[in-house]
Amino acid sequence: MTNRTARILIADDQHDVLESLRLLLKGEGYTAETFDTPEALVRALRSRAADAVLMDLNYSRDTTSGEEGLDTIARIRAFDAYTPIVVMTAWGSIELAVEAMRRGSQDFIEKPWDNDRLLTVLRTQVALGQSLQRMRALEAENRQLTGTDAELVAGSQVMQPVLEAIERVAPSDANVLITGESGCGKGLVARMIHSRSTRRERSLVVVNIGSLSETVFESEMFGHVKGAFTDAKADRIGRFELADGGTLFLDEIANIPVAQQARLLRVLEGGEFERLGSSRTQQVDVRVLAATNANLQAEIDAGRFRADLLYRLNTIQIELPPLRERGDDIVRLGQRFLELHAKRHRRPVEAFTDPALSALRRYRWPGNVRELSHVVERAVLMARGATLGPADLHLDSAPVRQELPPMTLDAIEKEAIVAALARHDGNVATAADELGVSRSALYRRMEKFGL
Repeated sequence: MTNRTARILIADDQHDVLESLRLLLKGEGYTAETFDTPEALVRALRSRAADAVLMDLNYSRDTTSGEEGLDTIARIRAFDAYTPIVVMTAWGSIELAVEAMRRGSQDFIEKPWDNDRLLTVLRTQVALGQSLQRMRALEAENRQLTGTDAELVAGSQVMQPVLEAIERVAPSDANVLITGESGCGKGLVARMIHSRSTRRERSLVVVNIGSLSETVFESEMFGHVKGAFTDAKADRIGRFELADGGTLFLDEIANIPVAQQARLLRVLEGGEFERLGSSRTQQVDVRVLAATNANLQAEIDAGRFRADLLYRLNTIQIELPPLRERGDDIVRLGQRFLELHAKRHRRPVEAFTDPALSALRRYRWPGNVRELSHVVERAVLMARGATLGPADLHLDSAPVRQELPPMTLDAIEKEAIVAALARHDGNVATAADELGVSRSALYRRMEKFGL
């Protein structure tokens, strides 16, 4: 249970209130620390991280304006943008609670409080805060591992419009639809947009829609309350709540179940939703980035995708060219991956030979950047010396760009699927992992191409 180690700071000027809350939270397994002034609360939070703050808004008995509490929220948010803050306010002071949430608190409790309501709110906020901390730690670890802060290798001419679009759209809150073949870097573009946005201090929450079955989609995206269905043993926070104030990246958006598209559209339009099993409407402020390698207009024509949802998603559309059209970006990316994988696997590989570079340029790369990374990683792991030659890349029997006629996107996708299945002796799960899609998504594509 996450609340067994959670540290919660409580601030109120009434000692009987502090003691009651301390005992209540102690009984739930929390570590509760109490403070009778806002200054003491702020000092404690500066000295060591907490999982949540529970604080009163009024500290002077002759006023109910809440200004001291509101100022405290602002002071905390000046150095801590993430720790959940729950405010306590006298019954009927809803306007004050709303102002507190506008300044940075996540929820409010009315005095006199209901124990069950208070504990439910704290459980939710502690879980949310801990989830955000884990995601920030993973993001920091990824940046340290790759040595890059979501930068795109894009020296070729065809990539310049992509870079320009990213720089123009990133500072706005506009929804962006990123299109292109599988493996061409749509996720990296989403991270670049987020890292250059005004929401960069908040989390980027990534959801692979293709990995969610229709039965779990609603719970994963919007959360659920305890008892909403047979296995709902506790409240669950959905992805929209996790992304509140930040960015939500919906990958493989074409795979969203038709029955759930109206619910997604409602959140995009008004920021409102209900957890599964709850009648309480929640409000979030989320910027949505979406990506797909499918032709969404064709999906609309086939009745599998709502036109109004597409209009809401593609305020701005950024289309990524396939790797085979990016010229010497292939070499630049190959060298980047060589350095990355050599460092990650602690292998003394330093460079490609000239013939190896020529082989990289000739190959069609049906799996795009993802395939290039896999090829280079395999070569680094199996290399016998400090340089990689053509034989290390195992591209000799592969089709090269000069030998194949122009292909449609569908033909390229089919080719990549056929090649992956052949490499793994028809094992769909392994092929799906290599292609970067879920097994169910790969089955749908196989059915589409009659495989």
